[in-house]
Amino acid sequence: MQTVGHLQGIPGLFIAGVFGAALSSLSVVLNATALVFLQDIVRGSFKVKLSEKATNILVKSVIVLLGAVAMSLIFVLEKLSGILSVATSVTAIAGGTTCGIFTLGMLVPWSNTKGALAGAAAGAVMSGWISFGSQAAIGAGHIGPHKLNVSVSECLVNYTIPVLDYSGESEVFPLYRLSFHWITVIGVLSTLLVGTVTSFLTGPTVVKKMDVELLSPVIHRFLPKECFQPRSASPDFSRDSTAQTSIHLLANNREQTNDRDRY
Repeated sequence: MQTVGHLQGIPGLFIAGVFGAALSSLSVVLNATALVFLQDIVRGSFKVKLSEKATNILVKSVIVLLGAVAMSLIFVLEKLSGILSVATSVTAIAGGTTCGIFTLGMLVPWSNTKGALAGAAAGAVMSGWISFGSQAAIGAGHIGPHKLNVSVSECLVNYTIPVLDYSGESEVFPLYRLSFHWITVIGVLSTLLVGTVTSFLTGPTVVKKMDVELLSPVIHRFLPKECFQPRSASPDFSRDSTAQTSIHLLANNREQTNDRDRY
């Protein structure tokens, strides 16, 4: 826009390209969210059976509603720190929790289902609290982005731009002043801590009965020797074993048929 914006038609072409790229991605998200709502909530949780016409009306209504909500968020984002920090902060809630659950299962052999659920809830609540709290503080004008010191001593022309003064930043809760890049890390640590403690309190899983293939090789050295003992052979579903089984079954069927013919 700054380079060729003076040419007729170029600004409109640029805006059309931006809108086309944004709407193509947004339409996929809206359609997928509406179908997930239909399958998992309407049909899955509430067991509601709808006709084809009612299903089309419901899905299209959900898409319109989600689109209206997305459009209304534009007026909220302009008062926050920026689209990058907001998107990263929101996705960190799910990302930190998911990473924490997988890490808990790979590194903590005594973890159980209750510990994983409690850890996931704690990680999501902790990440959400910091994420929404920091964005609320930014929207209220209590904190803002910090600019690095830049020297202009060798510049021929100097122009000073007034910088906003966030005088009440020291009074903001310390966790709200953290960078949004740390929200995922805090979610992972919260999930691990709460999940480990809850697993101990609710009856830890017997480590000796664990399958070492489900755990990370990093902690294999700390596991008891009973975990590495050979277990009962699992059924072989390879092509050769399946073919041999089919041959044996066919031979048995032929023998039974011959016996019947004799009698």
